[in-house]
Amino acid sequence: MQTPPQNLLDKAIAIFSPSTALRRLQSRMALTLAGGYNGASYGRPGLAGWSPRAADAETDTNYDLPTLRARARDLTRNAPLATGAINTMVTNVVGTGLSLQPQPDGEALGLAAEEIEDWSENTLREFKLWAEGTACDVTRTQNFYGLQSLVFRSALESGDTFALLPNVKRPGQPYSLALQIIEADRICNPQFVQDSQTVAAGVELDEYGAPVAYHICRRHPGSLVRRSEFKWDRITAYGNSSGRKNVIHLFERRRPGQTRGVPVLAPVIEPLKQLQRYTDAELQSAVISGMFSVFVKMDPAAFQDMFDQDGQAAYLGSAMGWDGTMNGGTLDGGGKAVNLLPGESIESANPGRPNALFDPFVQAIVRQIGVALELPFEVLIKHFTASYSAARAALLDAWQFFRGRRDWLAGNFCQPVYEAWLEEAIAIGRISAPGFFADPAIRRAWCAATWIGDGPGSIDPAKEVTAANDRIELGISTRAAESILHDGGDWRAKHKQLVIENNARKADGLLVAAPAVPALANPSETIDPDEEEIAPELPAKNK
Repeated sequence: MQTPPQNLLDKAIAIFSPSTALRRLQSRMALTLAGGYNGASYGRPGLAGWSPRAADAETDTNYDLPTLRARARDLTRNAPLATGAINTMVTNVVGTGLSLQPQPDGEALGLAAEEIEDWSENTLREFKLWAEGTACDVTRTQNFYGLQSLVFRSALESGDTFALLPNVKRPGQPYSLALQIIEADRICNPQFVQDSQTVAAGVELDEYGAPVAYHICRRHPGSLVRRSEFKWDRITAYGNSSGRKNVIHLFERRRPGQTRGVPVLAPVIEPLKQLQRYTDAELQSAVISGMFSVFVKMDPAAFQDMFDQDGQAAYLGSAMGWDGTMNGGTLDGGGKAVNLLPGESIESANPGRPNALFDPFVQAIVRQIGVALELPFEVLIKHFTASYSAARAALLDAWQFFRGRRDWLAGNFCQPVYEAWLEEAIAIGRISAPGFFADPAIRRAWCAATWIGDGPGSIDPAKEVTAANDRIELGISTRAAESILHDGGDWRAKHKQLVIENNARKADGLLVAAPAVPALANPSETIDPDEEEIAPELPAKNK
């Protein structure tokens, strides 16, 4: 660190009072160090009025959550871009639902591959008995795959969501485990008191900040019921003796000490709302400018000569009664003939609608929104007009985000639900798993599983199938992995179906040929992907 240069005043003070000069030098060095980052300066014009406070996660988050949730939901209901962003995430992350593939650790359990395969098939069959019916939902409305979509959408819109795991015995059903989805607003402090050191936004914490219990209001705080009639239930996070998870809290934690989640639209609420207002204003202006009105002007002298007193009163009443609308207070219809008062005139103005700069401006804002939501511009607005390489890059970038969210949903919701279900299935004797309740390591080995969702699709199926075949031949991928990337399906189910089809063809005397791998075109005739434009095919001209 270079010592700040001395000016004439510093040198003069140093002659008469060296100690004072030393203190001045130390203070100047401290100021120099404090100004190491321009972003921390309060003297620069662009940063002078920017003084955010440095608070903990709960202070920065919990107080604003009710407003953030309400605004995010309103945008999701009424703003097309916000609706599309949420729907795109849900469709690509959940889709038709994440499917279970049990994969117990045979080496740790001392079981052969055939035994693991048989156990997995039987477990999957039992799980489908529970998951594919509506008995798994306390409201008996959705199956497990529909509940996945519900909790993920709710977590996006509200910041977090909760799932209780009560036991509800239903006639004719072997399993009593059910899922009760709780909206984020219902988890709040009893009697709506302020946060304390032990309770934050309805979550009761221990000395380490781990959740101990959740306070759940029996009605939504926005209910029309009077607040004096609200009641709360305290649900412990884990069973006291068994350690069983009683509540699944689904949220993305982005700061240490954060107890509640933030809506995914929170950083872009203002630009989304302003963009919605701008779009509505442009649309309204275009509609109004599209109407053609005829204004009838009466010469004052002719007005006096042509009408008697009653006629003049009627004419004036008609002219003065116009409020500026085109069709009786609505904008239906093409226009209107309007009488003007004698002596009045019309000066036409060009409204300039539709606005030619509307689309470029909107796209510029949408790009910023897409960056904040981790959705490429092309994917966010479903607009693929660039080259093949650009479109594929956008889809691959989006798929990285979707895969991360899918793993998050599988690990924080699907897997805990599966483990709770497997515990009941083993306890009631429908599935055999020796040592499951005796040793946590053995329990973990039995519970191992993967969750498979829909595939990302493809832009050029021929090229991608060839690439998949090459990866398998090189040994850097497997048929199971490529099957998941293709359509999210289980390769074993496809293999069994292929065996059935091939055996049926052989039995009927049909030749069973090996599947052919499509070959690429002659490299000399292949179009450069960077120059290939995605454009609709034009119809051939008649010769």
